[in-house]
Amino acid sequence: MFRSPAGRLASLLTAAVLVALPAVVGNTWAHADPDAVYPTEFVPAAHPDTADCPHQLHTPPAVDTSEAVAPGETTPTPLPVPTPAVGGEKLSGCDVVHDPAAGPLPTNLTSAGWLIADLDSGDVIAAKDPHGRYRPASTVKVLLALTVLDELDLDTTVTGTLNDYGTEGDSCGIGPGGTYTVRDLLTGLLMVSGNDCANALARELGGYDQTLAAMNAKAASLGAKDTRATTPSGLDAAGMSTSPYDEALIFRDAMANETFRHIVSLTTYPFPGFPPLKDVPGDKPHPGYTMGTSNTLLRDGFPGMLGGKTGYTDDALKTFVGAVERAGRTLLIVQMYGVNQLDNLYSDQAVRLLDYGFAAPAGTSIGSLADAAPDDAGTEHSPTGDDVHTAWNISWIGVAAVVLIVGAAAWIAVRFGRRRR
Repeated sequence: MFRSPAGRLASLLTAAVLVALPAVVGNTWAHADPDAVYPTEFVPAAHPDTADCPHQLHTPPAVDTSEAVAPGETTPTPLPVPTPAVGGEKLSGCDVVHDPAAGPLPTNLTSAGWLIADLDSGDVIAAKDPHGRYRPASTVKVLLALTVLDELDLDTTVTGTLNDYGTEGDSCGIGPGGTYTVRDLLTGLLMVSGNDCANALARELGGYDQTLAAMNAKAASLGAKDTRATTPSGLDAAGMSTSPYDEALIFRDAMANETFRHIVSLTTYPFPGFPPLKDVPGDKPHPGYTMGTSNTLLRDGFPGMLGGKTGYTDDALKTFVGAVERAGRTLLIVQMYGVNQLDNLYSDQAVRLLDYGFAAPAGTSIGSLADAAPDDAGTEHSPTGDDVHTAWNISWIGVAAVVLIVGAAAWIAVRFGRRRR
C-alpha cells in the first residue's frame, strides 16, 4: 500500500506518540487492567530506578485526576522524613539494600519498592527503597482491618445502604437492606478487597473522617511514619502515602492478631445476599454467594502461604503484602509500584523474593521492624510547597505535549490531503 507524504508523516508522528506516551504520562494506557500482562518494553526502563531517591518526599506522579483537590481546599504537604531512618541507618538507602553474604539478589522485579523481613524476629533481610513514599492501593485495608479489630464487635449487625451498593471499584456485593455482620464485612474487605465493605465499616466507625483519624493514629502508634491514609479503601486521594517498610510494619502487627490471621488464610467464604432493589421494577432477591480470595498464591495453593493482601490502582500500580512459612521460618514480603509482564507475573516475582529470603542465612539483617517506635523519628525535614506540586505539574506538562503532537499530526494530514485533491 502506498501512502501520501502527509500520511507517512502522520503515521510517524502517531508512532512516536505511542512510543513516548507511557514514559510521558506514567504509562497510563498500559496499566488499565490490574491483571493484564505487558511486554517488557511497555514498562518504562526507569520505572524501578530509585537510586536517586525520587520518592523520598512524595509518591510517584499521578496519571489521572484522582488526587486533584477540590477548589478552595489545600493540597496536603508531604510527610516529614525522619532522620535517622526508622528501623536502622542502612534503611535510609533508596536503592537495593542487602547483605552480599545472603546470596544473589532476585532478578526481573518490576516493583520500584520492595522488602523482605522475618515475621517473627522483625529482621529486615533485604529491601529496595524501603522508605520510599508510594501509594498503598488496597493494601491500606490492612490498616483499616486493624482499626476495626480494635474498635468494633465482630458480631454487630450492619445494614447495607445504597451508598455501599454504588461504591467505586471492587466490591463484595453489599446491597441496600442487606444485613451483614462486621465479621462478614471484614472478611469481604480482606478476601476480595471490597470497597463497599470499606465504606460500610467506615460508617460503622463513625464516618470517613473519624475512620481516617483512627487509621492514622494506629499507624502512628506502630511507628509507621511514611504512612497517611486519605481513603479507608485505598482508592487514590491527595496525600495518600506509605512505604515498603511501613507496609511490613503494619502487616506484621496484623498477623499477630488471630482473627486477622484466620481471615487472610481463607480461600472461600459465604457472603450474604440482599433484598430486591426498590427502584428496580420486578427485581428479585439477590442470593448470597461464595467469595473466593484475590490472593493468587493462596488461591493456587502456594506452599506455606499464610495470607496476604493485594492492591491496585492506576496511580499505585500493583501492590502486595503477604507472609509464607517454610522450614520453621516465617517471612513477609512487600511489593509496591509494580506490574505484571509477559512470562513475569507479579505473583512469580513474589515467589522469587520469598526464595531469596528463605535462602538467606537465619539472622541476616540490614535493619529491623522491631526498632520502629512512635518516638524514634529524630529530626525531620519539612518539604517546601514546591515539592508537593512538582510531580503533578510534570505529569500534566507531558499530557499537554502529547495532545499538541497528536493535534499537529492531524492538522498536517488534513492540510496536505486538501492540497492533493
